[in-house]
Amino acid sequence: MKPEWEKTGTNEGTLKFEITTDVVAKGVDHAFNKIKNRIQLPGFRKGKVNRTVYRQFYGDSSLYQEALEDIFPSSYEAAYKEVGIEPVSRPEVTIDEMTEGKPWVLEVKVTVKPEVKLGKYKGVEVEKIDRTVTDEDVDKDIQNRREKEAELVIKDGAAEKGDTVVIDYVGTIDGKEFDGGSAKNYSLSLGSNSFIPGFEDQLVGHKADDKVDVKVTFPKDYQAKDLAGKEAHFAVTVHEIKSKELPKLDDDFAKDLDLDVKTVDELKAKVRENLQNEKNDNAEREMQEAAIHKVLDNAEIKDIPQVMIDDEVNQQIQRFNSALQTRGLTMQMYQQITGTNNDDLRKQYEEEAQDNVKTNLVLEAVVKAEKIKPTKEDIDEEIKNLAKEYQMDEKRVRQTLSDDMLIHDIGVKQAIDLIVDSAKEVPSKEKAKKTTEKKSEGDQK
Repeated sequence: MKPEWEKTGTNEGTLKFEITTDVVAKGVDHAFNKIKNRIQLPGFRKGKVNRTVYRQFYGDSSLYQEALEDIFPSSYEAAYKEVGIEPVSRPEVTIDEMTEGKPWVLEVKVTVKPEVKLGKYKGVEVEKIDRTVTDEDVDKDIQNRREKEAELVIKDGAAEKGDTVVIDYVGTIDGKEFDGGSAKNYSLSLGSNSFIPGFEDQLVGHKADDKVDVKVTFPKDYQAKDLAGKEAHFAVTVHEIKSKELPKLDDDFAKDLDLDVKTVDELKAKVRENLQNEKNDNAEREMQEAAIHKVLDNAEIKDIPQVMIDDEVNQQIQRFNSALQTRGLTMQMYQQITGTNNDDLRKQYEEEAQDNVKTNLVLEAVVKAEKIKPTKEDIDEEIKNLAKEYQMDEKRVRQTLSDDMLIHDIGVKQAIDLIVDSAKEVPSKEKAKKTTEKKSEGDQK
């Protein structure tokens, strides 16, 4: 019999197919070979029982479950590919018939990828992104570089925003000190917003040796829940006030920046070049995101299966867990610090996971519509790039990633390139409106 697919819901159904007698026979033979070394019967040494004797004692039916586990994956894959579905859930298997000498007939309940109806995906319009680097941009960048090279010098007079104050402080709530609320000789940059909102502002205008009673209220969403929303008093002693002394903008400063320049003019030119490259890269990235979002908006998907979203959430959490481990943290430590649990983490990733799944489904639909088929050369190039990116041997990359995975990922990248390369940049609505207004004014004159 040919495989049969019957839909029972939007993205659910039952796949019925058979496993032929020759495949069953091979599976049963393989199952016997796997277990024969463990078999011991009277009159036979362990592992020396032949198939005929085993059949007399137990029958081949005792090998069926082991055989099914061996032959099911490839038979199932061939069946669902023949009917043109893509399962996304674990199969729920029911065996209709499992008789010696006959094909095995199976029914599998499964959730499949949803149908994607593509709208316009080539030639979508995206707003043109300004890539202009102004003199102000250059001056701001150089000023930031001077700020980074600035020295802190003790100053007389009152503290201002941008100054650094060296302070002792003792925090209390309802007259009682609390954990983490005290420090000595702490250097605090006013305007850095590194303390509770309002704390730094109350030190502006004070001088060295001043004692200041700072009153603040912890935010309601403060990470330490025992402090959230409570009013606190900090007894602060100001020891020193330091201001930034910026280096002079001259040729010596330019040479010290390790930008391979010798003069201020060369520095400005180099900074402009770097800013322009950065703006171009950011614009390309924004244009790509805008084009893909347009394609997503134009596409229609009915009911993304929850199992796909759950799988994506699991992958996101695994990636987050790996990132924590690189910083010497465990998931348990993170949850203790933030006061969160597994459910909170899953909710945090669910919306992003849904967007990722939709994006991948639509891009896969574009691959299918355009009949994109990566070549062997494309696969070899991808392996080289991945090996270089992750500092791995190319053979290791080939062993880690199957051809199907590589073909999928390369195809999706090529679909993105197709969308972006065909996209049309148009003036933003606001800019177009101003242009129209100017033209109208000119006509009136």
